[in-house]
Amino acid sequence: MILSDKRILEEIENGSIVIEPFDLKYLGTNSYDVHLGKYLACYRQRVLDARIHNEVEHFEIPAEGFVLQPGTLYLGVTMEYTETHRHVPFLEGKSSTGRLGIDIHATAGKGDVGFCNTWTLEISCAQPVRIYAGMPIGQLIYFVVEGEIATLYNEKSSAKYNLRSTLPVESMMWKNDFMKP
Repeated sequence: MILSDKRILEEIENGSIVIEPFDLKYLGTNSYDVHLGKYLACYRQRVLDARIHNEVEHFEIPAEGFVLQPGTLYLGVTMEYTETHRHVPFLEGKSSTGRLGIDIHATAGKGDVGFCNTWTLEISCAQPVRIYAGMPIGQLIYFVVEGEIATLYNEKSSAKYNLRSTLPVESMMWKNDFMKP
């Protein structure tokens, strides 16, 4: 079940959902619009390796915008910091973003109950497109959880994305245990 606009507001009022900054005009019928933060990042190496720490270079989007190029993965970040203590948040692209040929995530659209941070975006594009800091980039949808949660994401010792950041965060895959085939 997806939360309606009224339920999202109720959950914000009782503290189980936090969105900072929050503006009522960005609340949709059953979602909340999030905006592109002012920083992007690109990996320093063209070939990435899942077993090592692939470092990124951060840069600020200039006032005149930045042209994304196909064939490059950009990491972006939402302006909004969020906390979700009782619901599963999903980040989806806005249709207007998709109609510009912009994908905002490759696979990581679902958050965990207990996720407290800005959202790192995995941005790619179908053709060159100019983007701007502050533009609407996606929408958060909240799902009801069935059953009790054993451990919230922000309480897990293995959680790799708990450090609050206004910068896009690179993959932490290298911190995982790899199973032997």
